[in-house]
Amino acid sequence: MSVSRFLCMELPQINIAVNQLTFSLFQRPLHPELFQIYASRKLKTEKYEAWIWVTGCTHVVSVFADNACLSEVVSAPGQLLPHRGLVERFQFRGPRTHKCTLSRGISYMTDFQVEKMSPNLYRQSLTDLERFARNRGVFVKFSELEVGSLEPFCYIDFEARRSELHIHTFAAYPDQVTMIKTQSLFDFQ
Repeated sequence: MSVSRFLCMELPQINIAVNQLTFSLFQRPLHPELFQIYASRKLKTEKYEAWIWVTGCTHVVSVFADNACLSEVVSAPGQLLPHRGLVERFQFRGPRTHKCTLSRGISYMTDFQVEKMSPNLYRQSLTDLERFARNRGVFVKFSELEVGSLEPFCYIDFEARRSELHIHTFAAYPDQVTMIKTQSLFDFQ
């Protein structure tokens, strides 16, 4: 899916330093009005419901189980986010792993890495992930924001199991020839 289908939408901010991006984890839902949503997907299983939003080369994943909600957000500098319900916030400066268990039977784990690439590897990753996305996940590329023949994109792959949700994201920033990869697990006991 290309952003050209969203002509009335604002183009995302992609020419930012990757280490200025923020990862936030909330124990609450976030309003869609806070974000420019370029693509979305809704999942529902017996144990939980999830909303997945591509918000540029960033994302929001909110998971609801019983009366609990957990929201993972990767956001650009200046993104307005609430303080209420904030569990954790940090910036993308090298690899990191984070785990937490919430009192309502939800455990969460994420890890991510920032990968500097050659232009050829960047292009090959785009080709491979776009092909993989034909069968699963949510993929958006922003051709209008191409930098030196490299297109920014965001791909969110997910696997919805009965009591677990696995999320893998790939957000690519061509001006830095860099990709942020996250892997998250929402587990519902």
